[in-house]
Amino acid sequence: MTIKQVLLLLLLWMWLPHPCCTEMMFRRTPDLRPKSFVGRASGSDGKALHRQKRGWMWNQFFLLEEYTGSDYQYVGKLHSDQDKGDGSLKYILSGDGAGTLFIIDEKTGDIHATRRIDREEKAFYTLRAQAINRRTLRPVEPESEFVIKIHDINDNEPTFPEEIYTASVPEMSVVGTSVVQVTATDADDPSYGNSARVIYSILQGQPYFSVEPETGIIRTALPNMNRENREQYQVVIQAKDMGGQMGGLSGTTTVNITLTDVNDNPPRFPQNTIHLRIPESSPVGTAIGSVKATDADTGKNAEVEYRIIDGDGTDMFDIVTQKDTQEGIITVRKPLDYEMRRLYTLKVEAENTHVDPRFYYLGPFKDTTIVKISVEDVDEPPVFSRSSYLFEVHEDIELGTIIGTVMARDPDSASSPIRFSLDRHTDLDRIFNIHSGNGSIYTSKPLDREISQWHNLSVIAAEINNPKDTTRVPVYVRILDVNDNAPQFAVFYDTFVCENARAGQLIQTISAVDKDDPLGGQKFFFSLAAVNPNFTVQDNEDNTARILTRRNGFSRHEISTYLLPVVISDNDYPIQSSTGTLTIRVCACDSRGNMQSCNAEALLLPAGLSTGALIAILLCIVILLVIVVLFAALKRQRKKEPLILSKEDIRDNIVSYNDEGGGEEDTQAFDIGTLRNPAAIEDKKLRRDIIPETLFVPRRTPSAPDNTDVRDFINQRLKEHDTDPSAPPYDSLATYAYEGNDSIAESLSSLESGTTEGDQNYDYLREWGPRFNKLAEMYGGGESDKDAS
Repeated sequence: MTIKQVLLLLLLWMWLPHPCCTEMMFRRTPDLRPKSFVGRASGSDGKALHRQKRGWMWNQFFLLEEYTGSDYQYVGKLHSDQDKGDGSLKYILSGDGAGTLFIIDEKTGDIHATRRIDREEKAFYTLRAQAINRRTLRPVEPESEFVIKIHDINDNEPTFPEEIYTASVPEMSVVGTSVVQVTATDADDPSYGNSARVIYSILQGQPYFSVEPETGIIRTALPNMNRENREQYQVVIQAKDMGGQMGGLSGTTTVNITLTDVNDNPPRFPQNTIHLRIPESSPVGTAIGSVKATDADTGKNAEVEYRIIDGDGTDMFDIVTQKDTQEGIITVRKPLDYEMRRLYTLKVEAENTHVDPRFYYLGPFKDTTIVKISVEDVDEPPVFSRSSYLFEVHEDIELGTIIGTVMARDPDSASSPIRFSLDRHTDLDRIFNIHSGNGSIYTSKPLDREISQWHNLSVIAAEINNPKDTTRVPVYVRILDVNDNAPQFAVFYDTFVCENARAGQLIQTISAVDKDDPLGGQKFFFSLAAVNPNFTVQDNEDNTARILTRRNGFSRHEISTYLLPVVISDNDYPIQSSTGTLTIRVCACDSRGNMQSCNAEALLLPAGLSTGALIAILLCIVILLVIVVLFAALKRQRKKEPLILSKEDIRDNIVSYNDEGGGEEDTQAFDIGTLRNPAAIEDKKLRRDIIPETLFVPRRTPSAPDNTDVRDFINQRLKEHDTDPSAPPYDSLATYAYEGNDSIAESLSSLESGTTEGDQNYDYLREWGPRFNKLAEMYGGGESDKDAS
């Protein structure tokens, strides 16, 4: 007999009911009344003591889940000792599922399950049983409670909460490094058999990983797994119940494992020697090229720092690490010169910035390469001997004097001749010039320090063979001072002397200024050009002087003004001097010396008016004339205003004449008879109330017949105005007093109604509509009132 056959027989034996189990548990003694005795004893009163038997007593039934038979599944049997088999007893079942899930045979007490039961839904059911007399319906046994416990079978496979797990582990990890733990659950009863005992195994992912059977922890199984060789792994884990034995149910899950990077690879240059080229004219900071060391790692483990560690161009070049591309950019540190040196050699090192101490044995984590830089020759512009020039020259030098020379050379090996020139934008007055061959700068106009102390020039040097290659250099020319200006009064002095002045009285303090700027500072001397009997000058030796009187008393009626020449000289070489004249007026003063009046001056001035006064008077006269002309024009304009005030404003004009007219007796005014006599208007009578400015020849129009209606006359005149270019604009309104045909309502005037005889009927007003209701009420109401009276 095979193992499968043995297991099949075992399952069939478990599903079949066994009377030895049920009846043994459920056969009970009679009811609570004493019927038999297990033992005897005597009490203190000498009477025998009886032990009572319990009618029935049980604890629980057992039932297998997931029954697949076609009949109801037998659970067990209830039986009472009072049951004689004559059908006089009735068994009643109540509790969980009684009558629906569990039914009982009232006569025999057999209990059956009506459908399949799943232990995972409910593990046990609590019921109550009772036996009653069918005739009297009285219980013959007390109600007893029992439990139907569902026996588990292995009908649920283990399940994982996630279908796919994601995990990571560092590369180069040692064997047994924990990666992740997966856990499966089984809904079967863990307390009954091995249905819920789960064992884990690996179906895919060997030999790289392993799993612990009891815990589900996945661990590394190979040493030194390298991410650079393989980064992603897919592991399939199986969970099987029944302790992993044959016949157990199983479930699987997938674990995607990624090897994370560690710094286990040093940087490496792909070439041992790198060649770069750069023109000699490249400015400082120009990028020559880049070098890059490859690193199999990623992220910060691949970060590299570059540096120049050796070579003959360490002071001429720099290298900068570019973080985003992990390249080393070589730049120019100092100006290059092909004629001085044509080749440089550098030794560049690349080193990891984050090194893991665990992997020092895989190092060193650095590498070097040789970079050779060739300098290329270019046609360079001329080079001046200095970056700037400063020349100093005295302002009194003669024209054509050389003030300085600039020098430049062609740095190329060809050494082309140089031509010099001045940038005329820096010398607009053309004060200087330059020799094109030797760079000598000379004056072409006189210099004056007092006008311009500095001249900032720009000299241009160009190769004769290649005029486009030019170089500029600033030239600063400082003009040195020469004593060529005489001192003068610092300000204009308004000096007066009192008539009651005494000899030796101070009337003015004077000072001087000089445009020159001597090295030792300014020093002025003051004196009179000739001896003056009235005034004298006293030098204060501090570049000021005092004007003093030499006699007592002055009279403005005799002499109102004195002219005092004062000589001012400086102390520089050559000495410069000038004569300034002070005008001293004689004025009346009070006792304190305060000036009160100098009117005598007006008597001595020449008669007449100044030019400014004459111009002011003429302007006043012109303004008065303009005002008179405007006033006359406005006065004339008011006599007659035109119909249209402006050519631009031709709309919505209202012309007011303020003319009431003379009524019917006024034969000169407008007459309605003219409308009915078209021939009368042909005379074109002029108005008498205004003066005509220009007489226009009247335009003849055909006369209308005498019996022409006013409407036809108006239409005819309207047509003439539409075709007449001299007529008023199209939006001017011409009003004609014409009413039109009679109204069907005739006249509504109360004045006319008063002349009629008898009462009038105004009921027809109501037939005209709601607009005439008010009139109907007014006139109709009068009749009603009259009738009422």
